Amino acid sequence: MTASPQAAYGMYAHDVALQQVVQTLNQSGFDKEDICMMVSPRHPIATTVREANILNAEPETNAAAAGLIGWLMKFGAVMIPTVGLFIRSQAFLQALVVREDSPNAYGNSKALVGLGFSEGDALRLERQLREAGVLVYVACPENSKTTWAVELLRRSGARETATLREKEVALEAAA
Repeated sequence: MTASPQAAYGMYAHDVALQQVVQTLNQSGFDKEDICMMVSPRHPIATTVREANILNAEPETNAAAAGLIGWLMKFGAVMIPTVGLFIRSQAFLQALVVREDSPNAYGNSKALVGLGFSEGDALRLERQLREAGVLVYVACPENSKTTWAVELLRRSGARETATLREKEVALEAAA
């Protein structure tokens, strides 16, 4: 089960300004709850979350980590393999965690398959995420919004963009 019948995604390098990407999506009518991110364990966000130690941190470090975690918790879902998982949206919860064939196995290709990616694409994207980077997934309630989401992701610096619907159509045409 996918989080949305229509979705778009963009794969970004580790140095992308994610706040600007999200702001662009929000200003164009996409809610934070419709956004899922998978962040590489080598990404600076992962480092900040991993090293967050609210009990022993300096006040400035504590405030920065708390602010980042608060920001991440506003999204539909954020997955940081080996570090943490934030899920706000019921649809993402069902797609990422509550699957018989994926026993809490976020952080691997099964989570991406749960979002609707083919197994081949999920494995390929997982390999890219091991290095450093971020995958931004946008659930689109209306089919017409997927093309707009792809364009926004492309304009905001994604090195790869597509709609999951396009992938499914391409697979059907090849069969």
